[in-house]
Amino acid sequence: MSKKKNGESVPARAAIDKPSNLPELALVAVRDTIIYPHLMSPLIVGREQSIRAVEAAIATNQRIVVFLQRNSEQQDPKPEDLYPIGTEVSVGRMLRMPDGTTSVFAQGNTRVQLVEVLQSDPFFLARVMPIHEPVDKSMPTEALMRAVLALFEKTVRLNQNLPDDAYVAAMNADTPGWLADLVASTLNMEMAQRQELLETLDPITRLQKISILLAKEVDVLELQNKIHSQVQEEVDKTQREYYLREQMRVIQQELGEHDPQTREINELREKIKAAEMPKEVQEKAEHELERLAQMPSAAPEVGVIRTYVDWLIGLPWAKTTTDNLDIAAAAKLLDEQHLGLKKAKERILEYMAVRKLAAEKMRSPILCFVGPPGTGKTSMGRSIAQALGRSFVRVSLGGIHDEAEIRGHRRTYIGALPGRIIQTMKRAATLNPVFMLDEVDKIGADFRGDPSAALLEVLDPEQNYAFSDHYLDVPYDLSHVMFITTANMLDPVPPALRDRMEVIEFPGYIEEEKVAIAKQFLIPRQKAEHGLVASPRFSDDAIKSLVREYTYEAGVRNLEREIANICRKVARMIAEGKRAPSNIGEQSLFKYLGPTKFTFGIAEEKDEVGVATGVAVSEAGGDTMAVEVTLMRGKGGLMLTGQLGDVMQESAQAALSYARTHAQQLGLKVNFDKIDIHIHVPEGAIPKDGPSAGITIATALISALSRRAVHKEVAMTGEITLRGRVLPIGGLRDKVLAAHRAGLKTMLIPKKNKKDMIDVPKKVQREMQFIYVERMDQVLPVALTHARAARRTTVRSASPRSARLALQANYRSRPIRS
Repeated sequence: MSKKKNGESVPARAAIDKPSNLPELALVAVRDTIIYPHLMSPLIVGREQSIRAVEAAIATNQRIVVFLQRNSEQQDPKPEDLYPIGTEVSVGRMLRMPDGTTSVFAQGNTRVQLVEVLQSDPFFLARVMPIHEPVDKSMPTEALMRAVLALFEKTVRLNQNLPDDAYVAAMNADTPGWLADLVASTLNMEMAQRQELLETLDPITRLQKISILLAKEVDVLELQNKIHSQVQEEVDKTQREYYLREQMRVIQQELGEHDPQTREINELREKIKAAEMPKEVQEKAEHELERLAQMPSAAPEVGVIRTYVDWLIGLPWAKTTTDNLDIAAAAKLLDEQHLGLKKAKERILEYMAVRKLAAEKMRSPILCFVGPPGTGKTSMGRSIAQALGRSFVRVSLGGIHDEAEIRGHRRTYIGALPGRIIQTMKRAATLNPVFMLDEVDKIGADFRGDPSAALLEVLDPEQNYAFSDHYLDVPYDLSHVMFITTANMLDPVPPALRDRMEVIEFPGYIEEEKVAIAKQFLIPRQKAEHGLVASPRFSDDAIKSLVREYTYEAGVRNLEREIANICRKVARMIAEGKRAPSNIGEQSLFKYLGPTKFTFGIAEEKDEVGVATGVAVSEAGGDTMAVEVTLMRGKGGLMLTGQLGDVMQESAQAALSYARTHAQQLGLKVNFDKIDIHIHVPEGAIPKDGPSAGITIATALISALSRRAVHKEVAMTGEITLRGRVLPIGGLRDKVLAAHRAGLKTMLIPKKNKKDMIDVPKKVQREMQFIYVERMDQVLPVALTHARAARRTTVRSASPRSARLALQANYRSRPIRS
């Protein structure tokens, strides 16, 4: 009965028995079945525990309690895994099914609340509290029941799956709770929603929830019927053509005359499913395939769509290779295939270690190998792929000017294709290859766009997980790719692109490293390529002579060419039946390679006035550079030749200003207004720039003005200021190796570059003398001779060894030392 509260009718709550004399019944936990009171339903049980509970109930009181478990996946639920409200059920006939389950005819009696579980073996035995619903015959309740019946009638009429008997049964339900339970048992709902209605103890509230559910169901069914009617009208228009086409297809299949286009479409559809594309890409591919299926085979767009679908199918969307994270084996492999290159090897091993510990969290690195040609940048990338167990692909970016080479062309263009990134990923056939972008410093830009700007998305982990190619027009994931770029110099690389890469320098090799590389790698490879099994054997002196007198480079590419040149001549002798040499010595190099190409061990032949030796860095590594200064009668002019860049010209101006300002201190008795100064840097066909030749120009200039010669065995580098300060420079290792390669024994470097000497090989540090300077007045006493007589004694009278000893003694007498 309903009660009055503040003048309003309040529905009565369901009555729950007091916990005295509570029944103890067998309990069955179910996964996907809810039995409402007053309703009959088959109960399928499959657990042995549940079957024993039903058998015990049939043998005794014919009653069990059914409770829904919270997790339907759980095999052995515990009492705490069950919902608190269930149903007391009367069980009847029990039938064993062929699949091992048991079907029980069950009828719900009343709702019960689980109080406690008394036993769990051999079946659950539970004490439950029956819940009795009050009977409400008030006018609002009657109105609510009629409204629910009206909605249920519409539902039965619109839903073809519900029998008409369901409405007849609902009409005979004389209480609101019974009516609510009956309607709930016919509606299609989730188990959680059914359990919620079972746990709604107030029948009026339960009936109100059913009313809301029925209203929604009626709206959905009416909309569904409306859509069905519209679709049926559209189908009727093309039904005749559809049936005729289907009949034709079946007839062709029976006769063995399959339509090639249909067969091709079906094959493409199967390939799309097998490609494991992301949902968005698969929808795009299927949409294009449907367009292709509706087009006549002679349509001009068929080829365009077919090519596009083939590209989508051919790309790796989910296929990956498992990384080999054996760090010791990887280190051994890298050492076997490359000599030196310590920084690059350590970085790869660190990457493998981090990936082994936190594979899901780390991003693939974007490495940039920078160094002279022939130092092993590309081959190191191939070795990295081999060490990781990944596929290796390479794209050369040198000379690219068109942005579409990276991003591809849109499909509206004739002959459009994806960019090189997507083309190479298709060739890699995996989602995580080692991808090498060679010569990233040689990309150009013109009216067709800037390819380096397009690379910003490719080489950014924050963006490349959804790389956009103009041709594909769908995002492609590049975040699993390990990108490695190579460059000879970093200066041409735009700052934004450089910021996205981790730079690893590949310095030039010293003589001992080149000899070891030739013996370990180059000679065996060339002998194998030229069919030479055992002979000839190259002596150490011959290899050193090749390095010193036939090549002059930071890498080993030309050294391998000279070795190949010798192997070709030996192979020809063997092919002609002549006796081939078993040993290649230093004396036999002239026979095979002709006269020497380079002079080793000296930069200048003698100490000269107005000529200083500097060092520079180019794409080919470090190299020595002579600076010449000559004076002539004139009007105070300064002439600069040798294709000097703006920065180098400014260094010459600064050197001249320093000399004029400190003319008295330097003992220069020259009238600058009556002379012209000509500064020239030989090899005028090669452009030169940079501030590091500042002290070299100043030394050569002061030498010419003071008529004091510059020591021939001294090299120098450093930027000069107007006050004579020596500032630090870059590329010290390459410059030191160039001086060492030229046979120079002493090198002046800025004091602030002393920290960079850690990269210089220990052997070079032992064989050369390094003097660290901070000011120009520390450079001149070391670089210039005292007077002409001293220069004659050093150059003309002394042997090279005694001259070097005299020079070193001269340095010891001065206070400026490193």
